[in-house]
Amino acid sequence: MQKKLSVVAATVVLFSLSACGLLPERADETRGWSATKLYSEAKDEQASGNYERAVQLFERLESSYPFGTYAQQAQMEIAYSHYKAQDQAQALAAVERFIKLHPNHPNVDYMYYLRGLVNFNDSIGLLNFLYEQDPAERDPKATREAFAAFKALVEKFPESKYTPDAIDRMKYLINAMAKYEVYVARYYYRRGAYLAAINRAQGVLTDYADSPSIEEALAIMYRGYDKMGNVTLRDDAKRVFVKNFPDSKMLDDDGSKKKAWYNIW
Repeated sequence: MQKKLSVVAATVVLFSLSACGLLPERADETRGWSATKLYSEAKDEQASGNYERAVQLFERLESSYPFGTYAQQAQMEIAYSHYKAQDQAQALAAVERFIKLHPNHPNVDYMYYLRGLVNFNDSIGLLNFLYEQDPAERDPKATREAFAAFKALVEKFPESKYTPDAIDRMKYLINAMAKYEVYVARYYYRRGAYLAAINRAQGVLTDYADSPSIEEALAIMYRGYDKMGNVTLRDDAKRVFVKNFPDSKMLDDDGSKKKAWYNIW
């Protein structure tokens, strides 16, 4: 009986293998396409929002014609397509690859800019949903990476056409990061961790001196020192606060009210 089963199994396997051989191979429709046609078709797919297909065609273009401007352009388009598809990891990997391979490319400034955009969009997603979780356990890494990416563009390519927009986004990110730090300082204050709140607020004064969040950071420092019974530092904080914000009513707030830090836009 066992011998018969073995024969049947072997027959099934052989039949399967022969059947596979009878099936026609899937044709590669791009075989023989010129670089121009591959690029044109890929751009059409990209314009239609078919980013996955666009990436496939750009990758085929790069592999089939690895030398010349088309290959380099395809690498840039791959990064852009991943960005439009909201695939941050793949977009950043493609950007870094291009910068490494072509550091002196005439359009490498755009790749620095795109790196900033990828992280910028990622940070906006993080900032919008951060309120759903414990803020003291979170760190808006993408926000800082976006700032660093735009800063690299501004420093390396001050005359780039992308630099003005990068500067505007950096200002936006500075305010976002400062607002987050104030939120965390407020979080510590409400829980009675006054020294931690003061330290976090002090960081805002040090790192984001031009941010509108300075006003609340000083107020938190004032209230924190007051709670700790440090009269000297409390009065110093109040003196600086009143000098810079004479019309502010923020010192009247006892800091107990919970506020949403992300409402900065």
